[in-house]
Amino acid sequence: MFEGKSFIDILNMGGWAAWVLLFLSIISVMVTLIKAVEFWKKSKIVRSDFIKGLLYQLRKGRIDEAIYFCEKTLTPMSPVAKAGLIAYRDKEGNIVQAMDREIMIETVKLERYVTILGTIGSISVYVGLFGTVLGIIRAFHDISTVGSGGISVVIMGVSEALIATATGLFVAIPAVVAYNFFAKYIDKFVVNMQYCSSAVEDFLLGKTSGKINEED
Repeated sequence: MFEGKSFIDILNMGGWAAWVLLFLSIISVMVTLIKAVEFWKKSKIVRSDFIKGLLYQLRKGRIDEAIYFCEKTLTPMSPVAKAGLIAYRDKEGNIVQAMDREIMIETVKLERYVTILGTIGSISVYVGLFGTVLGIIRAFHDISTVGSGGISVVIMGVSEALIATATGLFVAIPAVVAYNFFAKYIDKFVVNMQYCSSAVEDFLLGKTSGKINEED
């Protein structure tokens, strides 16, 4: 059925739904690449290494150096620790509350655009199914209008209509996989931020024993 047909011809066979799904697939790929690069950069710093470097500066009494250490380190933990250190240094506000607020801000930043993948993964199948239903209706309408053609015409019309469903699945599956992958990464980042907040809080409030968990 597809012999000698170009990619554009196949999309035209799938109707408007196939073109909508093509647009959604482009958005999905762009968001996936953007978030993959972002998360890769932010996950290069191991949690235990960051906290060790931070506590080293704090044990020396170098608050400003610790803040600078946070500023030059690309990880979601950095803004959290920096917020607590600034609140401690300037004696403005509660240290714990400052870090909790920063955790919420960083979580929102991490979740930015990820919901787009979840939405595309959810609606793509339905868009494809809707296109298929319309294609089948059109095929049977053409048969009733012509009044002839037999089973071959029916099969051809239905097979063309099913292109929309196949395209919807092709778009939805990668989007859902990417969404679940990024959601898992966000959970890991949140745990790291909470752990960092606890370590900074313990040290600044004089509760730490000087030891940190080596696990990442």
